[in-house]
Order: sequence, then structure tokens, then C-alpha cells
Amino acid sequence: MSLSMNRRILLSAAAATAFAAAAPTLAQTATPDRAAILAAMKRAAAFMTDEAAVGGGYVWNVLPDFSRRWGELEASPTMIWVQPPGTATVGHAFLDAYHATGDEQFYRAAKSAADALVRGQHPAGGWNYVIDTAGEESLKRWYATYGHNAWRMEEFQRYYGNATFDDAGTAEASQLLLRVYLEKRDRRYRAPLDKAIQFVLNAQYPNGGWPQRFPFVENGGVHGHADYTPYITFNDDVAGENLEFLLYVHQALGARSNDARLLDAIRRGMDIFVRTQQPMPQPAWGLQHFPDTLKPAPARTIEPQAFATHTTATNIRSMIGFYRLTGDRKFLARLPEALDWLDQVATPRALIAPGRTHPTFILEGSNTPVYIHRRGSNITNGQYYADTNPNNLVIHYGSFRNLDTAAIRREYTAAAALSPEEAVRTSPLTARPGTLTLPRYFTLKDVSVWDLSTDGRRGQTPAPARIAELMSGLNARGYWPSPLTTTSNPYIGEAPATVTGGEYQTTRVGDLWDTSPYTTDYPVECVSTAVFVKNMGDLIEALTG
Repeated sequence: MSLSMNRRILLSAAAATAFAAAAPTLAQTATPDRAAILAAMKRAAAFMTDEAAVGGGYVWNVLPDFSRRWGELEASPTMIWVQPPGTATVGHAFLDAYHATGDEQFYRAAKSAADALVRGQHPAGGWNYVIDTAGEESLKRWYATYGHNAWRMEEFQRYYGNATFDDAGTAEASQLLLRVYLEKRDRRYRAPLDKAIQFVLNAQYPNGGWPQRFPFVENGGVHGHADYTPYITFNDDVAGENLEFLLYVHQALGARSNDARLLDAIRRGMDIFVRTQQPMPQPAWGLQHFPDTLKPAPARTIEPQAFATHTTATNIRSMIGFYRLTGDRKFLARLPEALDWLDQVATPRALIAPGRTHPTFILEGSNTPVYIHRRGSNITNGQYYADTNPNNLVIHYGSFRNLDTAAIRREYTAAAALSPEEAVRTSPLTARPGTLTLPRYFTLKDVSVWDLSTDGRRGQTPAPARIAELMSGLNARGYWPSPLTTTSNPYIGEAPATVTGGEYQTTRVGDLWDTSPYTTDYPVECVSTAVFVKNMGDLIEALTG
């Protein structure tokens, strides 16, 4: 389960709790009984499947009258979202509810979400961020309007017609198909599951890296820039998500899944981390790397060709995990160099502030930090650029990061102290295939391969007051009213070349033609998939605690 998805769920649920604070509550002296909790879960699930779903799939937020719907951008009435916390996330929540209760209603709901994903699966086996149930021509029209006008959402500004590994959409959808297939060995899900597995294998470069999008397209660049989507991608943990899925398949299906090819892909997928770490004096990583030279590569126009401090920190932690998977000390060998480099490029003292331990981008060859700015007012007249000025920064993309390098050093030291035999003692890679089972639950916390053969629970049962709040907060229609904290401008036509008056350097949205999402000061009520997943998780914990 993607970390970014789980953070979205937690943030949305926290906002919903505040939004519902004035609602009447049940007695808060004891947790409601099992029958009452199950009844609430069934009502909430029925609303989602019977009213909120479109062809079995979901977006992120909808108005109660369904007049407007959003994923990361505003969606058309026929669209569903794959990118978490969309269709697959809700499907995982339904399957978790089935595991907690044995109630077939939840299993049918999970299958309905899986079916929606199967219908929208790319012929190559992966998924785009979105699916349009009305077909590709309808989706192209959306890309040419809402997608194209979203100034700060470059990944939506053109129709690619392929699939993406970005933001864990393909990974989470693939995991749901694996879980639904394993639940009752329903053969209908084996063919699309095999396609998803083959997609991950086929998209991998011989050197072990994965691109952001696949299959490759001609002339995929935007704004006059080269197409970055074929580059080896570490951003948003693309490689880590693919490795996790392949490890799940290795344990769950074993020899029945062409396991020799799986194991080769897993080992090459780990080795590319070693190969792309740059030499001294800058032993770091970028968001993306050129597949041939393995040097850092540019990505979106807000992501210059540079080293990325947060990606470097993430890759260090990944390689500590690879040592625990393999016992091979090559994954630890140069990590002290990377940690020392992170200390060298920490935020200059004059710019230090809470959450700003490191600049995001460091130029290759000079260790000079660069920061992200923009000018103009919309997609037609606007431009993003990077320079050394740390003022007037865009707020929707962080030019600084908060990295706990001391904690990472402790993790490294603890791992390095282990012998190879000790390191792999609980490794799902060295364990015989089929000896470990998938986590029972996928949405209660950020599960990983280290949660195999566990319940995947949080380890803490929600307080009775929290459960009482959820029971009373579920309204008569069967949803938890939540604040729509982000909104967007509707599409009103092609954006003008003339800059609109106003200040847009540091805002989340430009002028009225910009369809990018932004934080609103006047939230209205909505139905939130993230809140649904979080609340169902709390009720599951109450049932099983």
C-alpha cells in the first residue's frame, strides 16, 4: 500500500473528524457491539457500491448530489480514478472488511472494484491514472480540456494512451487483482493478473530500471521538452512499488508464475540502485536517470536535471532493505558516502526553518541548490523555472525537504552490524515460495513485504469514543460527511495568451482558466473515498481487536 496514499487517507480523515465534531455522538463509555458495527459497515459499503460507484469504480471526492467529482483533477461523470486513493484503494478496503467479517457483501464489492479495473486495464497490462468508462475518445476530450488546462499538473497535459507506474496506481491495482484471485481462486482474475505481472516484467530495462510510463510513445514531450517518461524512475518509489508487487507474487504464486523470470527481475530491480548511485564527490540519486548513461535526468518542468535529496534518502532506506532481503553487502557498501553527502548539502543556516532540513534539488557538479518558481497566469502564458533564489517559491511543489539523516544513519548502523545470515533470517526473498502469505489487511496501515504472514494491523485498537463518533457520524444516506478542502475551477475554454492580472507565483492555482486543484477557504460537504477507507479501517480494528 502506497505511503502517499495512506497519508492522504490520514489527512482526509483528520479533516473529516474536525468537520463532524459538532455532530451528536453516541454514549462514549463503551465500544458499540459487533452487530451495530457490522451494520454500519454494511450501510457505508452499500452507499459506495450503489450510489457513489461508476461502473464499479471510484474517484476521490464527490459532491453529495454527484454534480461534481474529483480525483487529482476534476473528473467527468463517466471517469473513475486508478491513482490512490481511488478504485483499487476502495477495493482493498472492501476485501479487508470481508476478511474481518466474512460477509459476502464486502467480497462482492471488492470484486466489483476489481472488475472495473479489469475493464480499464491497458492491453499491455498496466493502468493509466484514470479510466473513462465511456471509452478512449471521451478520455481524449477530457485530456484536451481539463487535463490540458491544469497548469501545475504536467502529467495530465497530454493524452499518452499508455500506462504508468507513477503514484502506485498500477502497483495497487495489481495487488488488488492478486488478492481477489487468491481469495477464492476465481479463474476470471488470473488472466488479467498475469497481464499485470507481465507488464511489470516487460517494462523493465535490461539494466533493471523501470520507466515512468510504458509502452513508450512517439513525441511524448510537452512544452518543447524531451519526453521524460521513458527514463529510469525512482520518483514516488516506482522501483520500490514494482519490487514489492513482484515479491508478493513470488511468495503467493511461486512456480506457477514463471518464478525464475520473477527472481531475475527482482534482483536486477535492486541492482539498478547500486548502478545509478553516482561516483564521489556526489554519491547521490536523481528523481530519474537516463537509461543509457545512468546519469540524473530531468523530469517535469518543475523537476530540473539535478540530484534529489529526498530520493537519495529514500534509496538509502531501500538499499538497507535490500541487504535484509539478500544478505549482499554491496547494497550497504556506499551508503555512508550518500549519508555524508546529505549532511554536506543540508539547508544553509540562513534558510533553516521547520520542515526545511535540505533543499530538494542539488545541481550536478557543484552541490548548488536550486529552487522552483513560476511566472505567468495559466498553461498558455505561464512557465516554470529553477534558479538559486530561495524566495517566492511555488507552494505546490516543495523546494525543501525534511529528512532525518540521523535516524537513517541509525538504521544503516543496525543493518551493517548484522551478518548476512542474520540479515536474511526473515527475508521473503530467500524463504521458499508459498511459505509466506499476503498480509490479511492492506488498508489498516502501510503494509510491505515485511508484513507477509501477518495480519497487517496497526497494533492499536481505536478508542471507544472514536468508534462511537463513527457510528453517529454515518448519515442517513450511508456516508460520512467530509469537508471538500480542495476544489478547482471548471473548464471554461482555451487559456488566453495574455497574462491575467494578479499574483500567481506562489499560489496553487493560476487564473480562472487554470483547472489545477487548490485549497479552498470555504469547504463544502463531500463524500471522500479516503475518509471511507480510514473509517472502515477503524471499524475493522474495533471488530478484530
